[in-house]
Amino acid sequence: MDTERVVIFDTTLRDGEQSPGASLSADGKLELARQLARLNVDVIEAGFPISSLDDFQAVSQIAKEIDGPVICGLARAVEADINRCWEAIKHARKPLIHTFIGTSDIHLKGQLRRSRDDALRMAVAAVRQAKSLCKDVEFSPMDATRTDLRYLCEVIQATIEAGATVINIPDTVGYAMPEKFGQLIREIRDKVPDIQKVRLSVHCHDDLGMAVANSLAAVKNGVQQVECTINGVGERAGNTSLEEVVMALKTRRDYFDAETRVRTEELYSTSRLVSRLMGMPVPANKAVVGANAFAHSSGIHQDGVLKERATFEIMQPEDVGLRESKIVLTARSGRHALKHRLSELGYELSGGQLDKTYRRFLEVADKKKEVFDGDLVAIVEDETTTVPERCKLEYLHTSSGTGTIPTATVRIKIGDQLIQEATCGDGPVDATYKAIDKVIGLPIKLKEYSIQAVTSGAEAMGEVTVRIDDDGGIVIGRAASTYIIEASAKAYINGINKLMARGRVEREGE
Repeated sequence: MDTERVVIFDTTLRDGEQSPGASLSADGKLELARQLARLNVDVIEAGFPISSLDDFQAVSQIAKEIDGPVICGLARAVEADINRCWEAIKHARKPLIHTFIGTSDIHLKGQLRRSRDDALRMAVAAVRQAKSLCKDVEFSPMDATRTDLRYLCEVIQATIEAGATVINIPDTVGYAMPEKFGQLIREIRDKVPDIQKVRLSVHCHDDLGMAVANSLAAVKNGVQQVECTINGVGERAGNTSLEEVVMALKTRRDYFDAETRVRTEELYSTSRLVSRLMGMPVPANKAVVGANAFAHSSGIHQDGVLKERATFEIMQPEDVGLRESKIVLTARSGRHALKHRLSELGYELSGGQLDKTYRRFLEVADKKKEVFDGDLVAIVEDETTTVPERCKLEYLHTSSGTGTIPTATVRIKIGDQLIQEATCGDGPVDATYKAIDKVIGLPIKLKEYSIQAVTSGAEAMGEVTVRIDDDGGIVIGRAASTYIIEASAKAYINGINKLMARGRVEREGE
């Protein structure tokens, strides 16, 4: 059996723009239309031309400039709408008029205040008028999933006879369930005599979180077109997510036996463009294009992915436009993930060095949600120093605040001795250094102190660098920590250990 091709009808510029607060400028619409053409969607629904002068002009510009996809405009089943729509899209190389009318009793009585016969006549007249202007005409019976089936089939057959080339079945309020929606598609195909003469389409909303599931159920039951938006943006809870449908068909081709023409490697960049232009952030856990879609933080998952990608990834990140999967280093990460990332950064650690670095990594990871590359570099530089650690910080406590004299208490292990001192200073770092000086008892001077944030955010690691001397030998001490006073103390002691290793100073009494 030949694989069926599913037409991707993108309505980001029309239904997507109906998201509250997501209005696009004419320039923004054109920029997005160009990207949708690069994405290689089959149809771009560029807007609702009669809704405003700006929308009319934007649709007209897109029709004139965008090559490749069909350019579609939306129109109610009203003569003025259809004429205005044609004026906007008539310069397109492949124009399409999309007209619609409500067909459920809820819409007929509650909104249109018309009978079923009136709505049927309006639908037929609209399609005939559109057909007199444009070769391709799409008709949508709005709220089809809540429309009486016999009447729905009657409207569909009549609009096909009037000249429609595409029939779209909208789940306008996201009411359908996948099994029932699939059944509705089967019944339409069975009961409408001329349904094979047109392309059958679906347009699903996500009010109950079923838009993608319903659209895929429709494909499984013979639908040839899916109407969708990038990132699933749209009225209320949004529309069917284009990237999810496309990647579901690509990844589970064995199940659906269907494919699209979409260049999937453009999905991620298109998603980010829509997010930027509409001011709507993409949730981190969004399928396919979310920041976490190809990120792994569990040690078990990281180990599996590093050994064999298919263990925990059913899609390739490159297929959607990402360079690679992301190993997120957290307290749940294992040695394998840490060693792999360090290797990518140029550090080849094994044995005791890796164990020591891993222990320090866990200490840092317990204090912050994610450990970044800059953190790792600071940890490695801090932990793989070969200077003998004659002095080691065992305990540190500081107290400071407005109207409070800064104090510090330190406990330092020197050889087998534990020595504790406390003192005050001009600030918590000054008090800490004075306490360390009392413990060490060395003739050293602090020449320079600097601090730099290694990574961004409130929980960023800070790297402290100090320059100290003993009247003749200057050394540099470094340390990093999410607790800056601790980093300051460790950097100072690191420098002291270097002075001791050079034999330039000895602790008093030794």
